[in-house]
Amino acid sequence: MKILLAEDDPVLVDGLSRSLRQAGYAVEIVHTGAEADAVLNTQTYDLLILDLGLPKLSGLEVLRRLRTRTQHQNARLPVLILTAADSVEQRVKGLDLGADDFMAKPFALTELEARVRALVRRGSGGGASTLQHGPLAFDRVGRMAYLDEKIVELSARELGLLEILLQRCGRLVSKEQLVDHLCEWGEEVSNNAIEVYVHRLRKKIEVGGIRITTVRGLGYSLEKYVAPLEKS
Repeated sequence: MKILLAEDDPVLVDGLSRSLRQAGYAVEIVHTGAEADAVLNTQTYDLLILDLGLPKLSGLEVLRRLRTRTQHQNARLPVLILTAADSVEQRVKGLDLGADDFMAKPFALTELEARVRALVRRGSGGGASTLQHGPLAFDRVGRMAYLDEKIVELSARELGLLEILLQRCGRLVSKEQLVDHLCEWGEEVSNNAIEVYVHRLRKKIEVGGIRITTVRGLGYSLEKYVAPLEKS
């Protein structure tokens, strides 16, 4: 799950990005409104955290342009606004332009994380925040995987890998698609690294009868789950 963080304060960027990455999100960062507008026009995200005081193009203008691109996949992207100005006027402008939530600086990281979870849940369709596959369940909001209702210890990359495979169960997912889903700008991730992530994930979930098929040279597929026959 990808989050775009549009913020020009380096200290805040460092704290927010660390917190969100530890929670299993892929975080891409831009420091100006112009950069945010450009990537929102070409890339797809699950959430935008947007500072209103961005240089080169204001956060409000970024939001206005985002909501006018009705044909783009990001048209209804959940948006959490951050601002140092906790004024009624700022809140009204942001909400009128289509923001989903609003936080004034300074704020507690725990509260922001809770609001992020709520917005992600809303963006995924309310109650559709859990992906189920036989005895395997993945909570997209809490970023936790369960096998027979027991927690499966997965790294952030393994969680991201599991998520995309569950979303496309029974269909082939190429290594290029996995790289795009799992990685952030500037990262160098080889095909060998993807193979390592798949290998680690496979070992952790195959005990529950969950199978990941390798299609050599093409990618991977999560097999449809078939419950074992009960012994008579």
